[in-house]
Amino acid sequence: MRSRYLAIMSLAVMACGFILTLLLKETTLVKILQGGFEAGLVGGLADWFAVTALFRHPMGIPIPHTSLLLRNRDKIIRSLISALENELLNKASIENRLRKLKLLQMGGRLLTRLFARRKVRTMIIEEMIPMVQQLPLEKAAELAQSAVASVVRNIDMKLTADRLLTKAMEAGYDELALDYVLKEAHNWAKRPTTKVMLGKLAADKLAEVKMGGLMGFAVQAFAGFMDEDKMGGMLQGMVVSGIAGLQDRDNEHRDTIMREIRVRLFQWAEDEESLDRVKGRVLGMIEGGEGKLFMQARLEELRSLTLKKLEEQRQTGGRVLFTLYASIVRSLNRDPERITNWENKLLAYAIHLVETNHYRIGQLVKENLDQMDDAALVSMLEEKVGSDLQWIRVNGALCGFLVGIVLSLFQL
Repeated sequence: MRSRYLAIMSLAVMACGFILTLLLKETTLVKILQGGFEAGLVGGLADWFAVTALFRHPMGIPIPHTSLLLRNRDKIIRSLISALENELLNKASIENRLRKLKLLQMGGRLLTRLFARRKVRTMIIEEMIPMVQQLPLEKAAELAQSAVASVVRNIDMKLTADRLLTKAMEAGYDELALDYVLKEAHNWAKRPTTKVMLGKLAADKLAEVKMGGLMGFAVQAFAGFMDEDKMGGMLQGMVVSGIAGLQDRDNEHRDTIMREIRVRLFQWAEDEESLDRVKGRVLGMIEGGEGKLFMQARLEELRSLTLKKLEEQRQTGGRVLFTLYASIVRSLNRDPERITNWENKLLAYAIHLVETNHYRIGQLVKENLDQMDDAALVSMLEEKVGSDLQWIRVNGALCGFLVGIVLSLFQL
């Protein structure tokens, strides 16, 4: 340290000056200088002794009341811990500082500055991509499969079926379903192949009829008059006309069919045995191997889509992250009461952490100091305050020299 060399040099100058005055011819000026160098030498030596005695025994001699820091090591550590806990970093001062910080607002400003930087957004996305790639989808599929199965197992099928049917009918889904069926049936009935099928079916059934008497004669006459094509066309026209009539919302037969369908559906919703069978089949599909493969396939699709979007955002600088963050901030700013509530909760938690962990400050200081041996402790203290203490030696030598000059003058 430069100050240590300066202190040694000041002491050496005083010693050399004193020796030199002893060798010179005795004159008034020499006597005055001799008194100054003598007092400077005494002052420098005394201050060297005092500074050295703080850290170690001077010249290795165990003189009483020297090596003060090591002899009072435990007392100094306790005093330092006490000063930290009760004066410098006491609970009240930390809590008051926390109350002034407004942690949530400070964190929000920090996040805003970070998300405003393209480099930060890109870095976040680059960190997210390998995380998404390494997600254990097989385990995730098992968890999803188990969760869905648990939900289905706990469902009250009777209540659920009743609610679903009620909602569906209120929304008119039953009417839409019937219209869909009638539309498909109408399209089917108009096909040429349907006409052929109906004619062949009618002819086959007439041929199977075994009736005697006048009724039998009439049936045979009708069968001889009508061939398959005519009967098919007649039946097709009847079916198409009947279906078209049912497609009319004002048709009375349609209302009858709808009432019957609704009655049957609600009867089915009251049949616990049927509902349990449905529930069992659904659980079997979910908990089986196919259910797991289905879940895993959907998760793979979701991961692929997520990676694609992340790569797009990485190329464009991740603007969507800032947009998402900005929308969240705007949403929160519209609800200041919520922000105040969160701020108070965060402050209360921070204060609780301080109260429950305040003793760790002193504990940490003590543990770190206990890990240092005497040589390391002395070296650390000399590094931190030794340079300032060395100036005491320099000042002692200079002050001694000046006082010696004054005393020599007074003595003359």
